[in-house]
Amino acid sequence: MMSPAELRPFLDELERFADGQMTTIEQDAFEERMLREPALREAYEQYEQLTADLRWVAGHETLRHRLLALDRRLDQRQTALVRIKRRQRRAQTRWGTIFAVVVAALLGLWFLLRPAGRPSADSWANYYVADPGLPQSATLDEHRPLLAEAMEQYREGHYPAALHALRRVPTDNLGPDTLLYYNGIFLLSQGDGRAARPYLRRVIQQPGSALSRKARYHLAVAHWAARQWPEARAAFREVATDSLNPYRQAAQKVLKAEVLRGEE
Repeated sequence: MMSPAELRPFLDELERFADGQMTTIEQDAFEERMLREPALREAYEQYEQLTADLRWVAGHETLRHRLLALDRRLDQRQTALVRIKRRQRRAQTRWGTIFAVVVAALLGLWFLLRPAGRPSADSWANYYVADPGLPQSATLDEHRPLLAEAMEQYREGHYPAALHALRRVPTDNLGPDTLLYYNGIFLLSQGDGRAARPYLRRVIQQPGSALSRKARYHLAVAHWAARQWPEARAAFREVATDSLNPYRQAAQKVLKAEVLRGEE
């Protein structure tokens, strides 16, 4: 693992690449350098690990604060309801006012706990056919507990935690194309199409990888999620015309729906 001093010279480039501040030509050149320069590739992987760890910690801290705030609000509403009941016993003539307060409290609670709105009809999430993850038979080996944890977290929708576990899996326990593939899948599942693309591209570039066709479909979705319209259309067309691609029908459905409406 690189020391902070060894990582520092790469930080400016890594941050520009991760934040999408590079042009398409710069991105392609940077990805080619990663394939040729072990030091840059190691720095990128360590930077991704650090940012993933920070996102994981920040996500859990944010959730903890939200739960604490929700608990406080529920306690406040419970106290308000108790006071309302006392007033009911003291003044039977004020039923109308008390009823209105109770309704307002319940509506406020519903507003806090209601599920998030669904994505729009042309959102990539409405068309995405997610990868089911590795089967349990592939993770039962006693030497693969982190891999099993990553797949379990992924299937439960805990994508930052799944990514955190996957990046701790020893590279000698799993093929490099499999690790790259699921890094891309987990990032895409949490909505970060831009970060998912380099991983999926590298799977496609692996000679003879059994995951290359699947990676092409998920790369098309990653382009869509990153609002890279021309790249998304071209990738979906390639998948849709490949009779051996297991996602061929999913790609054809996207193209038929004409939902990729970005600028040419």
